[in-house]
Amino acid sequence: MGGTMFNIADNRIYMDDEKGKMIAEVTFPNLDDNTIVIDHTFVDDSLRGQGIAAKLMLEVINYAKSNNKKIKATCSYALKWFEKNRDEYKDLYIG
Repeated sequence: MGGTMFNIADNRIYMDDEKGKMIAEVTFPNLDDNTIVIDHTFVDDSLRGQGIAAKLMLEVINYAKSNNKKIKATCSYALKWFEKNRDEYKDLYIG
């Protein structure tokens, strides 16, 4: 698979395989006008170990930055990821 093939639509960033099956996804509904909530992360077993979930996090961060939004998280993966990367994203992540 060449490069990242993420799609973004309606507060969701996802990736489909060549057959059109969704194989990775992160959803982040709006909490309010200034905040999104990462509430779900999914990576298909076929992609495990490739750092795809972390790439999804970075895509959400880019989205938040370009839309002037802060980030909250309820998804357990996102919570752990932000804990590990707290210092780098402390301006953006509000818990």
